[in-house]
Amino acid sequence: MYKQVLQSITGIEIYPLISFGIFFLFFLGLLGYVVVANRQHLHTMSQLPLASDEETLQHQLNHDVLC
Repeated sequence: MYKQVLQSITGIEIYPLISFGIFFLFFLGLLGYVVVANRQHLHTMSQLPLASDEETLQHQLNHDVLC
């Protein structure tokens, strides 16, 4: 039943190509961000959940966190 419904829609064969393109471009962009990203900033951000409130406040005052 679904096959007949999908075959009756004109131009439907382009949608899988569009979704794959969006998927591929997103992960290429994400890979580019990881390669170019500042390692010190990533390390600082990864340590934030483990830091106490006093440490977090001190980092914000020192402008170590770039968010």
